[in-house]
Parts: sequence; structure tokens; C-alpha cells
Amino acid sequence: MTRSPGNTPAAGTFTGRHMAIIMVGFFGVIIAVNVTMAVFASTSWTGLVVKNSYVASQNFNGEMEIARKQKARGWKSDISYFNGVLSVTVTDARDAAVLLDTVTSVAERPSHEGEDQTVALVHQGGGLYRGTLQLNPGLWNLRVTGGGQETLYRRDLRLIVRDGNGILQ
Repeated sequence: MTRSPGNTPAAGTFTGRHMAIIMVGFFGVIIAVNVTMAVFASTSWTGLVVKNSYVASQNFNGEMEIARKQKARGWKSDISYFNGVLSVTVTDARDAAVLLDTVTSVAERPSHEGEDQTVALVHQGGGLYRGTLQLNPGLWNLRVTGGGQETLYRRDLRLIVRDGNGILQ
């Protein structure tokens, strides 16, 4: 079938075929980006902060009471991370060493669970507790907890690791 000279589009004329190619390309890019983002979302961090929010909410008042008691005791802590060693010094309102039966540190990435680490800190004397953590560079959530006779200690903070050293926030 041949076209008659009157039905042939002039060179450089925008046709329906051009519009179809533009539409397919436009929506193809949108679909490709959406599929890519869905794959990244489903294979990375789940976003789960607590396994059971109802149970966590039931423990909230107890945790706040522990925090109030800790503040009333005037406990302070000095925390540092240097060359893979986490050091925690806990003192009371008179700057006397606080002796805790156990001290544990949990380091977690705020955005994924693959590198979480838990370490028991060993008492070095004078309220100083140390443990070894190999933290990769970047942002970490750090929770230090300890227990003594009817006393509980807890401190939550952010740690930025650069060149093997930590900057606390």
C-alpha cells in the first residue's frame, strides 16, 4: 500500500508516533524507579523499633521511674570510645565511684540491624568499666545499662565513629 503525496508528514513534524514514544518512555522511567525503590525498601531495614508496641508501652512507666530514681541519686557518667575500647565511668553526686554488679553496652545502627553488637563491660576499679567494640565508621545508637543492689543504671546516646574514635552526642 503506498501513500499519496498529500498524506506524508513533512520532515520535523510531531506525530502520534512521537507522542507514543514519549509516553512509553515517561511512564517506563516512573515504573522503573518505583520498582527499584520497592526492592530497596523490602531488602533493607524493616523499620521495626520494638517487636510489640503494646508490651513496650506497658513498660514505659517503669522505665521512667528508674530514670527518676537515677536522677535523684545524682549519678553521672563519662563515656568514651577510642581505638575500639568503650570506657564508662559512673559516679554519684559526691563524685564517688558507683559499683554496679553488671554493666552491658548495646551498639545499634539507627537504620539497619546487621551490625548490632552487645558487650559486657568489665569493672576496672574506681567506677570505670571497659569493653571492646569494633564499630565501623558512621552513626550508632549506644545504650549502656547496669545493675546493682536494687539500683539500675541506664544511659542512651548517639555515637559517631570516625577513624576508630567516637564523638558522643
